[in-house]
Amino acid sequence: MERGLELHDIGVRFGGLTALDHVSLRVPPSRVVGVIGPNGAGKTTLFNVVCGFVTPQTGSLTLDGRPLRPQPHRLTRLGIARTLQGTGLFAGLSVVENVMTGASHTARAGFAAALFGLPPSDRDERRLRRHALDVLDDLGIAEHAEAAPGTLPFAVRQRVALARALAARPRLLLLDEPAGGLGADDIAELADLIRRLPRRDVDPCAVLLVEHHMDLVMDVCDEIVVLDFGRVIATGPPDEIRDDTAVTEAYLGALVSEETT
Repeated sequence: MERGLELHDIGVRFGGLTALDHVSLRVPPSRVVGVIGPNGAGKTTLFNVVCGFVTPQTGSLTLDGRPLRPQPHRLTRLGIARTLQGTGLFAGLSVVENVMTGASHTARAGFAAALFGLPPSDRDERRLRRHALDVLDDLGIAEHAEAAPGTLPFAVRQRVALARALAARPRLLLLDEPAGGLGADDIAELADLIRRLPRRDVDPCAVLLVEHHMDLVMDVCDEIVVLDFGRVIATGPPDEIRDDTAVTEAYLGALVSEETT
């Protein structure tokens, strides 16, 4: 039975600083879960724990009920993909080649075959290319397949980065501030994309989203987890989070209290 990603009582300390304090959350299959909070709340640390860049001192992770001990270089084999702040695309590769790298872990040929261009490598390349083109088409940017990333508008490069992550066919997609640097129209299109990721006919995936654009978070998320000083202070659907006094105070602090008394 699929249960999705679960974090149980995660604690992370950096010297005398507590970055995450007994954090628990769940990302069920076919759902979009957002993580929000003020700067320094622990959002990036949480992502890095899931990716294996940070090892928690307390707590545990499970994926579909099985212990999860993530390592950055093995994430895609575990069914997890992550986008980065910015695009992180390879400037020397075309768009389609960038997307192909996202699915390279599925290549059947060994290193020698890929290095010397032997037939098994050719078959892998054709298969990966077809898959990459399908993903680009699904995201509406197949026309840019042969372009160099640096020649494209930033919003298109963001979609290419998303396509590269989706090419890995993840069960869980981690989106790290995907709306950064986008205009209002592009954010609206991004919202449409995120909402349909868990419901795609082919390769649907759950989404864990960290984002500062509250309108986007409220629009696309099924559930929102709010962090403040490394602790979960609220969890619930967008309507509940929007009206939660503790959340408002975490973002606006004493000013809110002064204005409401």
